[in-house]
Parts: sequence; structure tokens; C-alpha cells
Amino acid sequence: MEQTLVSGSNASVAPTTSTPAVAERLRITEIFHSIQGEADAIGWRTVFVRLTGCPLRCVWCDTEYSFYGGDWRAMDDILAEVASHGAKHVCVTGGEPLAQKRCLILLQRLCDAGYDVSLETSGALDVSAVDPRVRKVMDLKAPDSGESKRNLWSNLDHLLPHDQVKVVIASRADYEWARDVVAEHAIDRRCMVLFSPVHGAVQPRELAEWIIEDKLPVRFQLQLHKLLWNDAPGH
Repeated sequence: MEQTLVSGSNASVAPTTSTPAVAERLRITEIFHSIQGEADAIGWRTVFVRLTGCPLRCVWCDTEYSFYGGDWRAMDDILAEVASHGAKHVCVTGGEPLAQKRCLILLQRLCDAGYDVSLETSGALDVSAVDPRVRKVMDLKAPDSGESKRNLWSNLDHLLPHDQVKVVIASRADYEWARDVVAEHAIDRRCMVLFSPVHGAVQPRELAEWIIEDKLPVRFQLQLHKLLWNDAPGH
């Protein structure tokens, strides 16, 4: 489109370019409808939006298939597919969803649409800009994960009472680390704390007995989706 600019007796034609706005997009590994398997929304019918990519490489990761690939999806398209399942609860997960900056926009738009929104995040990326309506389920990486050096401790200052901190535990050493970190930072006074065993590394009963013995102010959890579907993608 051209716009004619007239100044005094001299007329000049200055071309201006009108470029359509690029649709907001995210790289998505999968969107699926299932049962929430962990955290405080366990058991609720939930739509999961799994974003592609993660800067961490935890040794016990069960979603390595989300590290690469995926498809670019327009934000409106993502919201339409979420709506098609008719669920109140939506969980944005990964990979590490905050590795894509537009994840923050998705979270806001889901909240604006009236969903009960949770975010599963590694704890390695800044959570300060996450919409406060979102329930953050934030990991702290124990030593046996191989990524404990990536914990961004300043994130603790941005936790709200409805948020949760999760520690996945692969050994007695992990447990003792987690126990001491919870006490040192008084995390249980900020929000709910979840301890979860790595399948095949720590027996669930063993972890439960450690928690009881030490009278910890934490919530023991098993991942319900693994009991139901044994880590099958799309569940």
C-alpha cells in the first residue's frame, strides 16, 4: 500500500509496507486428554499440552521424546484443541515449557479462558513472569538427577501458596539432600512439597518410611499415570 504525503507545493510519494502480523506459535510435541497423575490435581480429567524442547538432561527423564521434533502450532489452534476435550483442568508440560518464551502467553490465555491451569517446570528457568493464576509445579533437582547444579534458587522467592515443589528421589542420598533443602529454605511454609520415588531406584514403601521416620512436612506421591498406563506416550 502506498501513502501520498503532501508538503507545501511539493508532493512526494513514500512507499510504506504493511506486513501481516505473524501468528503466535509454539512447538508442540503432543496434546492429549488423560487423568492427571501427580501433584494436587491428581485424579482430575486433564488436557496436557506438551511443549517441545528441554535444556536439561536428567538421567531418569521419562519424556526424552519431547526433546526434539514437534510441530509448530498456532496459539488459537492449540486453544481450540484444548477446548474440544471439554475438561476444566489443563496442564502445560514438557520437556521444559518455559524454554519457549511464548509459553507465558499460552498460560495467560488459558487462564483468561477460565481453565484451572498448572505448569510443570524444571526449576532451572525463571518463573517470575508466570501468570499468578497458574499453579506452578516446580522441580528441585536432587544430585542423582545429574542436574542439581541447574536449580535456580531465586525461584523459591516467586512461589505462591497454591504452587508446589516436587523432588524426584533416586537414592537415600537424594532423600537426605531433599530433606535438608526443605528445612534450610522452609519450603513447606511457602507451599506444598512433594517427594516422589524414581521407578526402579527407590522402593515407594522405603521412601514413605523415611518420610514417616523423620516426620517431614511433605506429601508422598506416586505417579498415577505410570500405574495406569506404564509411561505410554499420550497418557
